Amino acid sequence: MLNSAENYQVWIDYVDSRINVTMARAGEVRPRRALISEVLNLSGVFSGEMFVGFAAATGQLVESHNILAWSFSNSNASIGDALITSNLPSFVRPDQRSVFRSVGFIVGTTVVAFGIVEEMEDWETEYWPHRIDYRVIYEATDGFNEENVIGCGGNGKVYKGKLDGGTEVAVKKISLQNQYGLREFLAELSSLGRLKHRNLVSIRGWCKKEQGSLILVYDYMENGSLDQKIFHSNKDSQSVLTWEQRMKILRDAASGILYLHEGWEVKVLHRDIKASNVLLDKEMNARLGDFGLAKMHSHGQLATTTQVVGTVGYMAPEMMTTGRATTQTDVFGFGVLILEVVCGRRPVEEGKPSLVDEVRKVVMEGRNVVSVVDGRVRESSRFGDEEVKRVLQLGLMCTYRDPRVRPTMRQVVKALERGNDERQVDAWDVDLVVSGEGNGSSSSGGVWSGYQHGLYGAELPTLDHVLQSFPSSVSLLTSDVIVEGR
Repeated sequence: MLNSAENYQVWIDYVDSRINVTMARAGEVRPRRALISEVLNLSGVFSGEMFVGFAAATGQLVESHNILAWSFSNSNASIGDALITSNLPSFVRPDQRSVFRSVGFIVGTTVVAFGIVEEMEDWETEYWPHRIDYRVIYEATDGFNEENVIGCGGNGKVYKGKLDGGTEVAVKKISLQNQYGLREFLAELSSLGRLKHRNLVSIRGWCKKEQGSLILVYDYMENGSLDQKIFHSNKDSQSVLTWEQRMKILRDAASGILYLHEGWEVKVLHRDIKASNVLLDKEMNARLGDFGLAKMHSHGQLATTTQVVGTVGYMAPEMMTTGRATTQTDVFGFGVLILEVVCGRRPVEEGKPSLVDEVRKVVMEGRNVVSVVDGRVRESSRFGDEEVKRVLQLGLMCTYRDPRVRPTMRQVVKALERGNDERQVDAWDVDLVVSGEGNGSSSSGGVWSGYQHGLYGAELPTLDHVLQSFPSSVSLLTSDVIVEGR
C-alpha cells in the first residue's frame, strides 16, 4: 500500500495501556477498525516532563518519508480535527501517474482530516466544535425569546443564553433563506471553530435545526462590543473607555490579528475588522469575533477570491479595483480601527470627510492632534501629546493607500507594545516626532518629513525604518496562544 507513493494519514491513540494505530489515505475518513491494537504498558517509561518526537527504522532498506503535518495532545481527544490535509506538498515524478512520488505521513493523536464539502451531512458527525442538542440551546435562550436578543446581523440574530451549569453563552441563529447564511456558518466553523487564542472569541459548539437554520454557540462577552462602548456610552457614564483601556484593546485586537496572519498553520484573512467585531469580556480583554467573511490560505499563497466584501469605511482602496483580500487589507481595516478608537468617531459620517482624511489633514497642517481625540477621553484620562501623535501616526501608516508601504501586523504589534513600555517612551519621542520639527539631523524628523511628503506621492518609509533603532522583536508568546497539538 505504501508503495503507491500517496500521502497517508495515521492516527495513534494511547488510552488505558492500549495503543491503537489507524491508517488511511490523506483526506479520507478515519477507518473504524484499527490497523494495530495492542496492550502496551508504558507506565515505567513516562515521567513528569517528556519530549514528543519521531523515530523510524527500515533495516537494510532505504526509504524516504516526510512528516507533512502533525498534532498532539494529552488531554483533548479531538485535537486532530484542526489538522488540515489540503494543499500538501507534491512529490510526484514526471513518469508516475500517481499524484505523489514519495510517502508523506500525517501523524496525529486522534486526528480527523476535514474539508468543507458540498453535502452537509458529511461533516455533521465529524466536525469540532461538537454538536450541541437543540433542546439545550432552546432552553438556554428561553425558546429564543426576543428579550434575549443582544445583536442582529444580515443573516440572523444573536441571543444571550444560560446553560444548565450557569455558564452564559451567546447563541447566533443563522438563517438559511439565502446562500450567504450557509456561507457565513461554514466560514465561522471552519476558521474560528479551530482557532485558539486569548484574543479570539471561542466557539463552544454548533447545532442544525432541520433545514431552517444553523446555530453557533460562543463564549459570552459580558461587556459587549467595542462599538457599543465607544458610541453608546453617555458623557457622564462610568462605562466610557479610558485612554489606557483603549490602548489595551488595540493591543489585544492586534495580537489576535497577528495570530490569524502568522500564528496558525494556515494564514487566515478576517476581511471584516471593525469596532462591532471586537468584543470585550468580563475583564475588558478584547477578542476578535465574527468570522463570517474569513478566508483561509496556505502561507505564501495568494488569495484568488475577487468578490468585494467588507464594511464601508474599513475597506482598503485596492479592494475596489482588485476585489482581492490580503493581510494588508486587514492591516488597513485595523488602521481605521485605531483612528476610530482614538477619535471616538465612525469611519464614515454623512456630511463629513472620512475619518482617515480628517486625521491626515490635522496632522499635515501641524495642528494640535489632541483636538481629534474623543472629547470624553480628554476630560477623563491622562495622556501625553506625543503618545497621541505616535498612535495616530501608526493608524495613518496602516491606512496608507499603497498596500506595499503599510506595516505588517507583526510591526503593528511591535509598535503598540513599545508604546506601552514606559522604558521606551523617550526612545519613542526621539524616533517618532509627528510634527517633523527639528534641525533635520535626527532620524525622527527625517522619518516624519518623509511621511508627510509621501502623502503627496513620494516614497513613504515603512514602519521598519521608523523602528529600526529598536533591537527587540515580537513573538507569539505561549501565554497568548492556546497551543493544542500544533
